[in-house]
Amino acid sequence: MHLNPYGEYAVLLAASLANDWPADRAGIVARTRDFGMTVDFPAASEDHLRVRGVIDDWLTVVDEPDPHRRAGILNDHMATASAYPRLTDHHDEGWHLHYRSDDARSLPHVLFAVISVGTALHVSTRGMHRLRRCAAGETPGDPCGAVVVDITRNGRQRYCSVRCANRAAVRRHRARGTADG
Repeated sequence: MHLNPYGEYAVLLAASLANDWPADRAGIVARTRDFGMTVDFPAASEDHLRVRGVIDDWLTVVDEPDPHRRAGILNDHMATASAYPRLTDHHDEGWHLHYRSDDARSLPHVLFAVISVGTALHVSTRGMHRLRRCAAGETPGDPCGAVVVDITRNGRQRYCSVRCANRAAVRRHRARGTADG
């Protein structure tokens, strides 16, 4: 039984938006659909810009290294979003939890609530260390700043992609060769 879909899918959605920002509102909505959200959002002209703000606020959580401060930021986000659980049955999907009030349906508000609660669930059930920037970017000159959401069994994912992991491995190999030579 999977009791925590928001923790995984919401944080993966947030990372997807952060790592590959859509060009317009339609791209954001399409991405929410890709991650299983079926809620219809009333359109507003400022949605694209406001969702960018949601993602930028979320990145303050990703970039906070201190677990206590990270938790404080998340708690502030959830309080601001009025993110409390509600049972709902929309689109004949069956009863499930939403973390927003029924009258808060704007795209930015829903994403802020879902991503805030989802991130809190993710880091509290999987560990604070399972949300970070790609380790490849820690090397001077490496441009990768992608967000890594670690959903692996062993909890040791450090890189956003095989490409970044391979680049880091090559650097380590070359460094050993230089040190030995």
